[in-house]
Formats: sequence, structure tokens, C-alpha cells
Amino acid sequence: MGNCWRKPIAHVSSSNISGSSKTHSKKKQDLNSAERETALKSLDQSPKASNLKSFTVSDLKDATKNFRQENLIGEGGFGRVFKGWIDGNTFAPTRPGSGIVVAIKKLKPESFQGHKEWLAEVNYLGQLHHVNLVKLIGYCSDSTHRLLVYEFMQKGSLENHLFRKGVQPLPWATRINIATGVARGLAFLHSLDKNVIYRDLKASNVLLDSDFNAKLSDFGLARDGPTGDNTHVSTRVIGTQGYAAPEYVATGHLTPRSDVYSFGVVLLELLSGRRALDDEKAGTSEETLVEWARPFLTDSKRVLRIMDTRLGGQYTRREAQAAASLALQCLNNDPKFRPSMKDVLAALEGLHSSNSIPSPLPRTPKSGNGNHATRHSSSHTQKTTAYSN
Repeated sequence: MGNCWRKPIAHVSSSNISGSSKTHSKKKQDLNSAERETALKSLDQSPKASNLKSFTVSDLKDATKNFRQENLIGEGGFGRVFKGWIDGNTFAPTRPGSGIVVAIKKLKPESFQGHKEWLAEVNYLGQLHHVNLVKLIGYCSDSTHRLLVYEFMQKGSLENHLFRKGVQPLPWATRINIATGVARGLAFLHSLDKNVIYRDLKASNVLLDSDFNAKLSDFGLARDGPTGDNTHVSTRVIGTQGYAAPEYVATGHLTPRSDVYSFGVVLLELLSGRRALDDEKAGTSEETLVEWARPFLTDSKRVLRIMDTRLGGQYTRREAQAAASLALQCLNNDPKFRPSMKDVLAALEGLHSSNSIPSPLPRTPKSGNGNHATRHSSSHTQKTTAYSN
């Protein structure tokens, strides 16, 4: 949704983890007409949020100059994202350079999974408003067309700023500020009376405004959290390899602490400048970022070895150790021993303060899996469990 995105880039959800994903894709395509018709009738129900603008296809064609190629700013499995222009008051389409800039996500007509994600996105972002969530302005549900209209995020995705070649490295203070913004967004979701599990936190789903403030985007995979006496939500495993919590991958049991694990991976990416999983090595026996970093995270004397060399001397040893300790706790194999996002946010806000360096959160007991078992188990489950929907 920003002008820094490379192509292809996932503003949309990427739900892939193993070679068996092709089988699941084929199954989705083979849905018989009766199943598809029933599903689409359900999806065609009016979105719950009444405060969103309902656009026509004609409006959005005018806003993007008929989805002109030069206005394409992102692309993924869901479809494409285009830059457009609308009037800030009436939301009517305007000519380029006038009114306000928006990002318009266009669903592929043949994408069955995308219809469900589209409706989830409208219903969650249409009702939830927070400074660290991307603002959804409106939607279009016109015959076979499904589109979403968002505020435009000038600096694009965190993924681009961490990993794209030729981009100025993010300073240490900016990285901590981004981590704090992400934590604040997740803490908000988890603190709702009917808590929401984000489920697909990754660097490409963290978008940055002109001041590098972070906002969570893409709520297509979000789920309502457990209620009452329930300890978890049972669901088919879907998400992105390298970010998903091991217990979720193994059992399909989803809790807010699943988001905490994913946050730990993103924090580790911010500290190290390394990807959660190298795209070129996906599906091989290569280590994930978590597997590579864990031995250093557990040894305060060696923790500086994980730090991005491009940061130079922008941080103190105590700052690096505090941030690494927080990441390690988020990445605990046992979700019971991970901190809540509220506690994570408090630790990061202390770290972000220029007056003092916070003490790490209290050490928690190690889960039943030792470090050696963790390396083996994590590698096995993440690379052999198929993500499906």
C-alpha cells in the first residue's frame, strides 16, 4: 500500500508452507458449483460495518485510471493493489494529484479463498479503529467484483525497508519504534472484550506511514479468540512459514499467544536484519531465523552476534540484551510461558525511552522441550505441515 513496494509483494495473505500446498490449491479450485454458490450467497451478506463507504466499480476505475499498470503498487495471491485518488470529503474519484491518495486492493475473480478473506477484512477493519491498524475507508461488492479501499501508507511495508536491496537501513530508534507500534496494535486486539487473534503477523503485513509509524494491515486471516472457559480456538492451520507458532502448526490450536510468537519473529527480524525464512531456501533443510538465533539469544555474552551489522554503534549492549531477551521470551516453545502483548508493550515502551533502559521481563521456566529438541521439532513441523484453509 505504499510507494516503496516491490513486485510481487504481499499486502495480501500468503498461506504457504510446504510442497503440498499445490494439492490444497487444486482442491479449492475443484469445489463443485453447488458448494461455491452456497458459499458466495453467505459471503454476499452485507458487511457488519455501516460506517464504511460503499464504492461502485466505476468509482474505483475512475480513481485508478482504469487500474492502469503504472498505478500498480502491490501484488499477491489475493490480487493486486493500486494507487488511486478520491475526494477527502465526498470520496468521489478525482484526478491524480488532487484529493487524497488511497490504496485499492482488487480481488482476483477466480479466488475462492479471497472472498472469505475479503469479508473478514471488511468486518474487522470496518469495526476496529486504532492508530496502529490501517484504516479501511470503504469497499466494493458489485456482482463478481470485490475491492477494498484503504488509507495510503507512504513508506510501504516493513519487509521492503528491512530486506530490499538499495534501501537505506532503518536506524535503531526507528526499529524499536516500529516494534512498539506493532506491539501496541496487537495489545489492542487482545484486550478487546471479544479478543481478536491477528494470525498472520509478518514483515510484509506491517505498513509504515510517512513518519515510519507502524500499522497492521490485512485482517483476512484474523479470528475471534477463545471465549468463556475455552482455552483456544481450533482451526485449520493457515499462515506463513517461519512466523507461525509451533503449537499452532502442530495442533491447529490458536490463542493470543500465537500472535506473541509471531511478534517475536518480527522483533528478531528487526534486530538482525535477516528474514524469518529465506525465500530462496524455502522447503529445504536450512534453518529458520529462530533456529539460527536461539543459541545466541540464550547466551547474553553472545547475543550481539545476532545484531544487524548495518546498525553500527546505534545501540548500547544493555539495549540489545534487553530487546533480545524480550524476543526470546516471545519465542518460548510453550505458549504458557510467553508474555502477554500488554507486558511486551510495556517492556518496549521502556526500551524506547531515552531516559532509562528497562530490565528484561522476569525469566520464565523453559518449556519441556530443550534447545536441542526445539531445533529438531521446529524444523520438522514448520517444513512438513501443510497450510490450508
